[in-house]
Amino acid sequence: MIRGINRQIIDVQDTGSTYYERAYLVVKPEFASAERELLEKEARKVLKSMDAPSGMKRANTKLAWFIRLLAAAGLGAGIMAICAFAF
Repeated sequence: MIRGINRQIIDVQDTGSTYYERAYLVVKPEFASAERELLEKEARKVLKSMDAPSGMKRANTKLAWFIRLLAAAGLGAGIMAICAFAF
């Protein structure tokens, strides 16, 4: 179904993000008469505050915990080896 609703949309082509190439932001009707430069400035501010997609964060978090676990196990094994040979 196609609806004929007229909305002002800001198209940001250079998002400055490594994850997003382009963004479309729909302007609220009460701010449609605002200056275009102000709307674009706010759009860029919103895009800068965006972070990596949640799936990528989760993968990076799991990898970081795995590396920490390996480091802790290696450190524990090293301490035990030093104690075993010292006594």
